[in-house]
Amino acid sequence: MRKLGYAILFILIIGCNQNPIKNYDLVIKNSNVIDIITGEIDTQNIFISEGQIVKISTSFNEGHYTAKTEIDGSGKFALPGFWDNHVHFRGGDSLIAANKNLLKLFIANGITTVRDAGGDLTPQVMEWKEAIKKEELLGPTIFTSGPKIDGPNATWAGSIPVENDIEITKALDSLEQIPTDYVKLYDSRISGEAYLNTIREAEKRNTITTGHMPFTVELDDAITAGIDGIEHLYYIMKGCSSKEGAITKQLQNKEIGFWQAMPALQTSFNETVAQNTFSKLKKNNVYSIPTLNIGRILSYLDEVDHSQDAYLQYMGSGIIKTYEMRINRVKNSTAEAIQNRKELDTFFGKLAKTMSDAGVSLLAGSDSGAFNSYTYPGISLHQELEAMVNVGISPLQALQNSAYKGAQFLKKDADYGQLIEGNKADIVLLNANPLEDIQQTQNIDYVIKGMQVLDKNDLKDLLKSAVNKD
Repeated sequence: MRKLGYAILFILIIGCNQNPIKNYDLVIKNSNVIDIITGEIDTQNIFISEGQIVKISTSFNEGHYTAKTEIDGSGKFALPGFWDNHVHFRGGDSLIAANKNLLKLFIANGITTVRDAGGDLTPQVMEWKEAIKKEELLGPTIFTSGPKIDGPNATWAGSIPVENDIEITKALDSLEQIPTDYVKLYDSRISGEAYLNTIREAEKRNTITTGHMPFTVELDDAITAGIDGIEHLYYIMKGCSSKEGAITKQLQNKEIGFWQAMPALQTSFNETVAQNTFSKLKKNNVYSIPTLNIGRILSYLDEVDHSQDAYLQYMGSGIIKTYEMRINRVKNSTAEAIQNRKELDTFFGKLAKTMSDAGVSLLAGSDSGAFNSYTYPGISLHQELEAMVNVGISPLQALQNSAYKGAQFLKKDADYGQLIEGNKADIVLLNANPLEDIQQTQNIDYVIKGMQVLDKNDLKDLLKSAVNKD
């Protein structure tokens, strides 16, 4: 009998050793996990340790485990934390605190990553970026371009001016030293030659480039040079015109300006030219960031009263003051110019849908930040997703245009963009299915960012703490 007892004890010990207790920081049980690629939904359990997804299973045959935190995901829908692929931190030293406060708005809206598209607060942004990475500061992961590259006397403060190859080399060297995550080009003063040469030099360095495009350059030349992303749709529209060459020469000769070229480009849109352009964009893996929501907001500033917008309370007087630039521009515009802008806004919606149908990769970006009137950090990304769906893009595609494609564009998809084992634990749990109603992206129950877990009450408190009392 004693020998039998020892045998049973030995078997139990071996069994325990074969199925050791597993320890996790967080387990999300029985959530409806959305496959961001296929749109399929499975009830799954997500196991997280040290801010990383270590296991996803469809059953609980996991043996014994312990978890510091458990979330019952029953009836909830899990998907990657949202990415806003075009934001700005800017406005000079007087707006540093106001910009830092905006970080709360992103997290409160389930946005766990942002792509900062250039500004004049690079030292502060790099500090925030590092503190967020260490989880010493609550905010979204920041990927930044740092200062924009432009020409002499650029429109935006903090821009690096380039006119020749020597200056281009120095500019790119300086961005590498920061170091930034990609290069953002702007079109206010840069020459066509310097623009294309900057892209070519960045391409040699295997550096991602995106931005505006001088209208003195044809879109095909930018694609050939190696541009990776085109911010906004003006430049795509130009490449879809049957008269792009002639209109470009008029711009080069300064016979017309940027806004004067718009009606001519719009009316000369050609479906055959457009499809050829889309094919080139797709073949060269060039992404487009439509920024539909801000386009609509700015197009209707003459009609819509924003004085009671709920998000004004988070902006602070300094940021609200910067809105006056665009507001005054509308006040000083002719009725014809205002109407042209509205027609262009409608046209851009159709263009975005056509591009998506053609397989061009789109990114969801809000363009939120100082100077961009009434386009509020956080909530405006949800409005951008809704704008995409409103023009005919499917909810699944709109969601893909946020985290999934955002991670691909910045070559961060080994860590971000999907809920799969090995990826960062950036997760939102929604109370309803966004594939059925895109507005449900705002119906957030939990936000998980690494080791940080915030439920809906935490998110409400975060919003309350973001009210600017200056």
